[in-house]
Amino acid sequence: MAILRVVVADDERPARAFLSGILRTFEDVEVIGEAAGGAECVALIETLAPDLVLLDLQMPEVDGLGVVRLIRKDKLPLIAFVTAYDEYAVRAFEMNAVDYLLKPVDPPRLRATVNRALERLERAELRPDDADRLRAAAAEYAALVPATVLRRIPVRKRDDIFLIPVEQVVSVVAGGELLHILTKGGDHFTITYRLKDLEARLDPAQFVRISRGTLLNIALIQKMTPSTGGTYVAVMQGGAEHQVSRIRARALRDQLLRL
Repeated sequence: MAILRVVVADDERPARAFLSGILRTFEDVEVIGEAAGGAECVALIETLAPDLVLLDLQMPEVDGLGVVRLIRKDKLPLIAFVTAYDEYAVRAFEMNAVDYLLKPVDPPRLRATVNRALERLERAELRPDDADRLRAAAAEYAALVPATVLRRIPVRKRDDIFLIPVEQVVSVVAGGELLHILTKGGDHFTITYRLKDLEARLDPAQFVRISRGTLLNIALIQKMTPSTGGTYVAVMQGGAEHQVSRIRARALRDQLLRL
């Protein structure tokens, strides 16, 4: 009999205990780990290589979608999202997750999820492009969820996950499919994320878009130097310079340069 190795990730201890308790009644399931947050979940996945992760979508700091973005593509297991919000659950299922579970989870529904995961594993249905498809759909799903303002940006650098306070971010510059983040301390980080999606999660009173591909921390703009064609060069604390686009120049004059 095949044994399904499962990790449960939820920031609420009673929810983790409830799911793990049900899973332990199944003879073909082994709960190999529990995570109280997204960063811990990423570490468990890459260390323990589970077959299936029951992943809460709504967790602080690094949520379920953040786990999907941060996990190495070759380490991505089957994912079953757990959510309290019915209107988003169907989209979660369409995101190539193995399944979705609505809270409160009942044992028969969890049993069906386990069966689905076992069937996929038996058919070797986990394909190399699943990670890309799941990440692309995660961005689409995120656009549907009521935005919550980010206070920290989770960023992976080698084996570590840094939680960068947004007030420490000087600039975010898009380059291809990547975003390049510069901090006040001079650290550089790279994330796979769409600029418009990150902008939607940041406080507009804190960050301003100065061109198609650049967001700046308003509090860290040292000066605006007039440039050709009625535009400006934004000079940041630390000396970095960013050209303001002609399209954004007028909006910035109204937003930043008027008393």
